[in-house]
Amino acid sequence: MGKYHNDAEKLLEYVGGKENIAAVTHCATRMRFVLNDQSKADQKAIEDISSVKGMFTNAGQFQVIIGNDVSTFYNDFTAVSGIEGVSKEQSKSIAKKNQNPLQRAIAVLAEIFTPIIPAIIVGGLILGFRNVLEGIDFGSGTIVSQSVFWNGVNDFLWLPGEAIFHFLPVGITWSITRKMGTTQILGIILGITLVSPQLLNAYSVASTAAADIPFWDFGFAQIDKIGYQAQVIPAMLAGFMLAYLEIFFRKYIPEAISMIFVPLFSLLPTILAAHVVLGPIGWWLGDIISNVVNTGLTSSVSWLFSLIFGALYAPLVITGLHHMTNAIDMQLISSFGTTNLWPMIALSNIAQGSAVLAVVFLHRGNEKEEQVSIPATISCYLGVTEPAMFGINLKYIYPFVAAMIGSGFAAMFSNLMGVRANAIGVGGLPGILAINATEGGGLLAFGMAMLIAIVVPFILTVVFRRQGIFNKIDLVQGAGDNGYAEGLATAGANIDVEPVTSQPASGTTTITEEMLYAPVDGQIIAIGEVEDPVFSQKMMGDGYAVRPSNGKIYAPVAGTISSIFETKHAIGILTPGGAEVLVHMGLDTVELKGAPFTVKVSEGDAVTVDTLIAEMDLEAVTKAGKKTDILTVLTNVEKINQVTINKTGSVQAHERVGAAEIR
Repeated sequence: MGKYHNDAEKLLEYVGGKENIAAVTHCATRMRFVLNDQSKADQKAIEDISSVKGMFTNAGQFQVIIGNDVSTFYNDFTAVSGIEGVSKEQSKSIAKKNQNPLQRAIAVLAEIFTPIIPAIIVGGLILGFRNVLEGIDFGSGTIVSQSVFWNGVNDFLWLPGEAIFHFLPVGITWSITRKMGTTQILGIILGITLVSPQLLNAYSVASTAAADIPFWDFGFAQIDKIGYQAQVIPAMLAGFMLAYLEIFFRKYIPEAISMIFVPLFSLLPTILAAHVVLGPIGWWLGDIISNVVNTGLTSSVSWLFSLIFGALYAPLVITGLHHMTNAIDMQLISSFGTTNLWPMIALSNIAQGSAVLAVVFLHRGNEKEEQVSIPATISCYLGVTEPAMFGINLKYIYPFVAAMIGSGFAAMFSNLMGVRANAIGVGGLPGILAINATEGGGLLAFGMAMLIAIVVPFILTVVFRRQGIFNKIDLVQGAGDNGYAEGLATAGANIDVEPVTSQPASGTTTITEEMLYAPVDGQIIAIGEVEDPVFSQKMMGDGYAVRPSNGKIYAPVAGTISSIFETKHAIGILTPGGAEVLVHMGLDTVELKGAPFTVKVSEGDAVTVDTLIAEMDLEAVTKAGKKTDILTVLTNVEKINQVTINKTGSVQAHERVGAAEIR
């Protein structure tokens, strides 16, 4: 009988039995199920299995967090269930069948826009800064009108600003070919043909007489030379046509001549179709979408439209539907020069952070929770809400509802005051940099909306907690001198309760301290900033991450190599004090099947912080579209008394970054 035989039997039963499993695989930390009917999974019962550390659903997969020993658990599970596993790629393909058409469409939008979001954010900040320089009259004039230097800076910043937004179709067509697995340079060339200087700039079309619009004259037909600067839908339609044509011709053109004819037969027809059919249709569709949204936000019932959107944006983030707002925002900017949708999104970020701030206030003294809540608050105020929502607000429910209400009222106020943004910028508090200073209420109105998004969720969170509204826990009197009221779990609740003061350890308990070191040169970041919910929400345990500057990876702690994952991207170390430390190289790099990794140690080897345990090809990981973060995670949380991470900023391998106390 295997080590996890009993737990595997329970998991098989609780996921709905063998007949409910379409596919199962695993990565370095979790079991990945594709279930025929996810409603049959008894999540509460699964949480109670001793070897399960958590679970979540993502992209049609039901993922159960096991930890370092997942490969052993997986072997026991396959033995118990009689189900042979599939590759991760096959599992993802099967998982897509569980998604409805809307989910698939949203997933496609997310995959297209995610790679270009960093550029859009930078562009938003640049335009926001230019907005301050040239758009705000400080009494004696604007900054650019009073300073030659700042006028030069403002002029210079338009170079990257134009590159990002006017030439956005290039990024979109490239991203589509990347997502579809076709030739990316063809996507870039296609995008350039949509914004070429040979074409009449899209922003000049409205002010140009029809007779003055340039055209290609083929004798029997004429095609207008119109560009599609900043246009989203025309670029998407053209990008998908190019990708599908390339996939089609690859099947039928012999490999010996495919290098010549596949690009030729894919690119030229797409360029022609883009300017004759797809571009005009896309422009028309984009105008319809932007006009509908803009009308809803400027009509007599705009207060209701904005109230509902502001309140429901956070639930959209949970479902993934929020990705569609990127395309709508960019279309609004293309059609009207500004967007009235994005300011409400920034306010939702602030509201979620304020709700967590109230939880910090209510639970002050709970050091374990503060390790999640304080970084989550900061993250929210800087525009990233997932750590706050999944780590705190959804856990207790009442902060999440309070944030939704506060966000709704802040969005309604913002829209009624006519606040609009020049671009999509960083959400949260820095979002004010993207607000148009001259339209509607401008910066002052948005500042007041931000105040609403801070104050209302904070007050409602406190009220809901103390009145037991939307509350997962019942409050009891008593507590420490600081007034912190501890919670008693109600039936079905899953909440850890810690006293404000702790008693000294008994004479039979030994606490040892382990020194934690940087495993690689680079920039150390908090684990809550890692772009993987399993790690950022500390489902696997506490720790830290380093964004590496080179590929040489050393042991972060002295101990013995306890496990090496078959795809070489994760290594387990057992310390003399009993801590189980996982070194995870890159995010979602299990898909790379070990190609970028060279492991320098074997299971059972003794290591110190000077031991080179692996090398990672950073360039190969980046080219594969994966993050290179190196994570150090203490996975046996039941034995960890306290983890303290002190180091921030740039680190060198072997530098101490913190300590962990092991019971």
